[in-house]
Amino acid sequence: MTNDDSFVSSGHQPDRVYIFDTTLRDGEQSPGATMTLQEKVRLARQLELLGVDIIEAGFPAASPGDFEAVRAVSATVRNCQIAGLCRCVAADIDRAWEALADAAHPRIHVFLATSPIHMEHKLRKTPEQVLEMAVAGVRHAASLTKNVEFSAEDASRSEPAFLAKVVEAVIDAGATTVNIPDTVGYSQPAEYGALIRYLREHVSNIAKAVISVHCHDDLGLAVANSLAAVEAGARQIECTINGIGERAGNTAMDEVVMNLNVRRDHYHCTCGIVTEQIFPTARTLSHIIGMPIPANKAIVGANAFAHESGIHQDGVLKCRETYEIMDAATIGKTGNDMVLGKHSGRHAIKAKVEELGYKLTDDQITVVSDAVKKLADIKKEIFAEDVEAIILEEIFRMPDRFKLKYLQVHAGNGPIPPNAVVIMDVNGEENRLHNFGVGPIDAVFNTIGTIAGCKPDLEQFAVNAITGGTDAQGEVTVRLRRNSYSAIGRGSDPDILVAAGKAYVNALNRLAKKVEENHA
Repeated sequence: MTNDDSFVSSGHQPDRVYIFDTTLRDGEQSPGATMTLQEKVRLARQLELLGVDIIEAGFPAASPGDFEAVRAVSATVRNCQIAGLCRCVAADIDRAWEALADAAHPRIHVFLATSPIHMEHKLRKTPEQVLEMAVAGVRHAASLTKNVEFSAEDASRSEPAFLAKVVEAVIDAGATTVNIPDTVGYSQPAEYGALIRYLREHVSNIAKAVISVHCHDDLGLAVANSLAAVEAGARQIECTINGIGERAGNTAMDEVVMNLNVRRDHYHCTCGIVTEQIFPTARTLSHIIGMPIPANKAIVGANAFAHESGIHQDGVLKCRETYEIMDAATIGKTGNDMVLGKHSGRHAIKAKVEELGYKLTDDQITVVSDAVKKLADIKKEIFAEDVEAIILEEIFRMPDRFKLKYLQVHAGNGPIPPNAVVIMDVNGEENRLHNFGVGPIDAVFNTIGTIAGCKPDLEQFAVNAITGGTDAQGEVTVRLRRNSYSAIGRGSDPDILVAAGKAYVNALNRLAKKVEENHA
């Protein structure tokens, strides 16, 4: 049993809401959002900077890859609790504990369904058998650590009296956190809040545990339900960055945190999130999984602090608070003011990098500085978003099996079909090829695919301008599929065709890594 009791949830402050981030576990179940081990560790470090209380690093018994990811995150993160998810089965619990061995503050998170439909059709167990399994699982976990969380899967569709009975029993068995999930996103805020109040009134030992909530967004109510639960007395919110997750996603961390922050007068609660790290974290995840943040996404979307209406613009110019209830700086978001150029010094670039929320080594600053100056020879104005794109492109891109070195494209409506000349490294060996396509993008992808020896299906292609202006960097996202494997890639460059080539190569690297890990 661990001797570290400092992070056990019992004895919590009544006005403190714990933020439990499950991006690495539930979030990764979002279609196309699979991450490599290195990417999970990188994101976990960012979540630590963000100040989350608990990082759910994975489901160790689910696969060797999940086990290794939980173990790697446990060995890396020192200032957050690290949770491993497991079924109420001794083998799962032991596997999770093995993965959490190096964690400074480990948590075992066991779950078992309690709704009639799940017990009958999925578990094929009676309520009495489920109660017995829940108690046995929690008791076994509690023999390993004092930090145990129990989740009653599909709690929002469970019989309240039976749910209360299970919650009381698992607390007696050693659970210090009890999670009441809205697993299928079915509940409405008023009834969900009422369920939390019911448990507080009918579970005699409820004061010995933190009530947690885990809401899905199938009806668009995950954030509303989570906040209704806080009003009713819940003190842990399980959420993900950008709201990614199974099906329609999970509670968006940025949205619940900023509700608690902006409307502190209403909720009378605090949390430990460093809000200035919210936007850098959202962008980090977006780059890792290759999913752009929707422009109309609350808090972190590109339009969240934009004003198109003349009336709104006039009001904001006179007094920002007329139409803005938050300052963009509080979430770490900078404006589009010109920041750097080819004559900018190293110190100015380092200051901008730190302003964007990134902590880089001196060697990494040199790489960014050189890339900024190179870009400044092409673009007249360098914006904060351009600098961030460089950081994500040059510093945090995963190690490449395929590397694009040169791309030249010819296109038009003349007699010669669109064609591309590509120079690429494949496992360190330079390859050159000239090939044709129906259009310029098709020519680029055909040529790269031929060199790589892999031509997966293209499922998605999207282009986004990082900043305004005709010389803006383009950001291209592609999704590729090869048999049962899919991967998303992203690339940015002032030349859209080059950005597309980078994105395609990035996706090929991610696809190759995924195939390699699953056949290891």
